[in-house]
Amino acid sequence: MLRSASAPCGDARLTSRRQARRLQVVDIRKSQGLAGQISLQPAARTALPTFAATAAMVAILYFARDVLLPLAIAILLTFALAPIVSWLRRLGVPRLASVIACVMAAFGMVAIFSFVVASQIGEVAQNLPTYQSNILEKVRSLKETGDGTGIIDRLSGVIERVGQEIDKPEGTSVGPRQPSRPDPLLVEIFTPQRPIETLKNLILPLIGPLATAGLVIVVVIFMLLEREDLRDRFIRLVGYGDLHRTTEALQDAGRRVGQYLLMQLVVNVAYGVPIGIGLWLLGIPNAVLWGLLAIVLRFVPYIGPAIAMILPLFLALAVAPGWSLVLWAAALFIVMELIINNVIEPWLYGSRTGLSPLAIIVAAIFWTWLWGPVGLVLSTPLTVCLVVLGKHVPQFAFLEVLFGNEPVLDPKERLYQRLLAGDPEEATDHAEEMLETEYLVDFYGNVAIPALLLGERDRARGALTDEQRSRVAASAATLVANLNEIANEEAEEGDDLDAEDAEAGESAEEDELPDGSGKSVLCIGGRGDLDDAAAAMLAQVLTVQGASASTACHTDVDPANIRNLPLGTFQTAVVGFLNSDSLNHGRYVVRRLKRAGKDLRVGIVLWADETPGRDAEKLAAELNADFVAYDMTSAATGALSDTPPVPLKAPKRMVRRQPSSRKRPAAKAKAPAG
Repeated sequence: MLRSASAPCGDARLTSRRQARRLQVVDIRKSQGLAGQISLQPAARTALPTFAATAAMVAILYFARDVLLPLAIAILLTFALAPIVSWLRRLGVPRLASVIACVMAAFGMVAIFSFVVASQIGEVAQNLPTYQSNILEKVRSLKETGDGTGIIDRLSGVIERVGQEIDKPEGTSVGPRQPSRPDPLLVEIFTPQRPIETLKNLILPLIGPLATAGLVIVVVIFMLLEREDLRDRFIRLVGYGDLHRTTEALQDAGRRVGQYLLMQLVVNVAYGVPIGIGLWLLGIPNAVLWGLLAIVLRFVPYIGPAIAMILPLFLALAVAPGWSLVLWAAALFIVMELIINNVIEPWLYGSRTGLSPLAIIVAAIFWTWLWGPVGLVLSTPLTVCLVVLGKHVPQFAFLEVLFGNEPVLDPKERLYQRLLAGDPEEATDHAEEMLETEYLVDFYGNVAIPALLLGERDRARGALTDEQRSRVAASAATLVANLNEIANEEAEEGDDLDAEDAEAGESAEEDELPDGSGKSVLCIGGRGDLDDAAAAMLAQVLTVQGASASTACHTDVDPANIRNLPLGTFQTAVVGFLNSDSLNHGRYVVRRLKRAGKDLRVGIVLWADETPGRDAEKLAAELNADFVAYDMTSAATGALSDTPPVPLKAPKRMVRRQPSSRKRPAAKAKAPAG
């Protein structure tokens, strides 16, 4: 049965094209410079020790947090300040002076920031009683709004009853409320403290944070001074046998963490300063405090900006009697968040951390559980270090798989997985993302055909059942049908470019496919459903080139069905095989087609990931085919060629020996014994 290029074999449902997104295809195996590929799963005999080592490491991080937390802060600050120190060194500033100046400037800014925040918080605490009347007025207005329906009263009654039920001791029966005795008065005995005790109560809570800050400052100074020596010692301890990989890991970690911290600081300042100015213009008190808090809280992924917005909105609710100030403040935060997320962040650093969004959330939960609020702030840079460790150390490769943002499957593997799962819609989404930067012939040749080759190999080794094979073929046919709109767009784009080249007097580029206008091609599957899907892809590519392409199933070239094909209406027939062991069958198909179609060009496509070593012209002569191709580009070029058809050679017949006319001599009779 003959089908057009837009209706491949099998039931294909044409769906509307979805909104395309850019797909960044990155091969994580090519950046490590290794002869072989690193296995992402450890061997079975090392799985238990690796899990035990990971659990032990988590336990150490948890129980030794008082020691490790200052060191982690110092290491991250060293990564952040190292580029500035290097810049000062290039300007001719001595090492000690550049380190001291950089560290003192950084911690001086932190001290000033902390002082301003503390003073602003004290001022807010003093002014809170003055905002009580506005808060009560808004509550009163909400209550009056709900008087008609009684919603407020019912909600307050429910909350009160639930609270009474919770506070009620066990064993008491539910009944009418009995009058209870008045609660006893609490008496507090006040003893005036001595001045020494008062001073002690003030100083002791400050000793811990001040000691930690001092320790961090000292460690940062020594790390910056001894940075090269520490690097050499780390290399000698960890990676002396592979200097290239260890050096690359250190540079990658320093670049990612330092760049993230500095760029995140710039982004947060660009967010907090306009917030502070905008709140000051709106008339919200302590606008400096809210701007500074917005700078700090934005280091906390996802929930930080929300927390920074809640406090100013609550104050706006308390300051003004109406609701307009609250709405203006909320609009300010929303507009700034949109600008930062869509303009500033992509412009400055984009997604250079190498973390997936889900990994950032999981890391925030994990480090908060380990180290509290400080761990929440440090969660992203610490997880970046883990991803770098997983990228360069094979034993921890699972960390990059879990937390990295790079695809862990090749495009062909991901497409095959979607086809195998019977999900052509998601496969279409991935295809449309890639087709934003590639042409259809490149997508089919580099991704789709290799995905079908994976399916054919699984079928050949018995890993693919008939049901799964049919599902893959049907999903691939639906994918081809879903890409019809993109094929039409490429065809129109090609016509416009040809017209422009003709007006400019330019010729087509050498790597472009031939023009298929006026040519008719029949694309036929070789031996199975997967071959039929590959033929549909080739037919769609030929249609983009302007040819009139149709498809036929592998069963249509059987001896009993081949007469039903209108081969006289086609100039070329192309038969494709995903299995390279189908040469004998291909030879028979070529002879059938050439016998059935007069002056028909017949080509064979042996789909392959890489071009085999066999010469295509010699193989075509052996098969009596007009051309042999191994990929999508050569198949389309051969199908649209203007070369005349190769005549059908007479088959070689075996010469049967004729029996000789001479009679055999009679056997001599044996003389009787005795």
